[in-house]
Amino acid sequence: MELSDFSRPSRVADPSEGITHDELGLAARNHGLPLEALRYDVTPPGLHYVLVHYDIPAAASDWRLSIGGRVRHPLSLDLGALESLPATTLRVTLECAGNGRALLDPRPVSQPWLIEAVGTADWTGTPLRVLLAEAGVEADAVDVVFTGADHGVERGVEQDYQRGLPVAVATGDDPEVLVAYAMNGDPLPPQHGYPLRLVVPGWYGMAHVKWLRDISLTETPFVGFQQAAYRFRQHPDEVGEPVERIVPRALLIPPGFPDFLSRTRIVRPGPIALEGRAWSGLAPVTAVEVTHDGGRSWHPAELEQDGTHRWAWRRWQASWVATPGRHLLSARATDAEGNAQPLEQPWNRGGFANNLVQRVEVVCIDS
Repeated sequence: MELSDFSRPSRVADPSEGITHDELGLAARNHGLPLEALRYDVTPPGLHYVLVHYDIPAAASDWRLSIGGRVRHPLSLDLGALESLPATTLRVTLECAGNGRALLDPRPVSQPWLIEAVGTADWTGTPLRVLLAEAGVEADAVDVVFTGADHGVERGVEQDYQRGLPVAVATGDDPEVLVAYAMNGDPLPPQHGYPLRLVVPGWYGMAHVKWLRDISLTETPFVGFQQAAYRFRQHPDEVGEPVERIVPRALLIPPGFPDFLSRTRIVRPGPIALEGRAWSGLAPVTAVEVTHDGGRSWHPAELEQDGTHRWAWRRWQASWVATPGRHLLSARATDAEGNAQPLEQPWNRGGFANNLVQRVEVVCIDS
């Protein structure tokens, strides 16, 4: 199968679905990863993608994390108490569930990401299961609900940002969920959730609640707005399946240099080193293929063998001999469970989990 021609979508889906925050007001503070930053194993905080739904809240000096609900021993912990517990550091790739949304036609209403809503960091904090074990989870607890300090209005209702996880996920160790207070060895930057945030390896970014201030265990499934919004739907009246784990994706660092008029990349004839990153929250990435001719032929790339960081992206590289003319480059990831990136992307109303293969248009010119 060949890749279809790339074209920018022009229509917009029904605005009654998806995330309904003010796109214009928040666009300035939301930003993606420059693709050349894929060269870093760990993304510098200022280059890591950022998505905020409401305002960035101020962190009070007396910040405390409360743990309650269906527990035997409710807890209230300050930052010092959390930092005094044994710490864990995990390298985790975070990706927004709406990454690639702007490539869908019709385009769903929300942050118009292309493919840049991703980043990888070393997150340090306390394993959530340790805190829940100390609190004592009651046998009838079903979900663990996390509340951030960011606050806004959704569909006329004033609310905090809240998301829930099943108890089995929150108390498990594969992945090990963290209550994180450091990013790349330093305190969390404000835009990344200072002073506390949740890190759920392998799950899309909506689960990684920032500015975390409360954890509550419930005896019924959580059905708050942010929980209901992140579901795969074709029609507004269907319940849909929940958006959870990250599907496979490979990204290519565009080679050469940009031509801003044609929005293509310019290269010279001869050998070209191609490189990028690949990841999946479903299973480890086991193969990356590249194409130089728009999908008519695919060639295996060399994939970095690193079992140290299960939840982080992996580097891949390949070589290509450029010849004069126009070329369409792409990379495609496959994970250990056989999940592979599609060449044609199914549509859903929220624009979630769009892992269509990247297309990089390249013109090779003779000097």
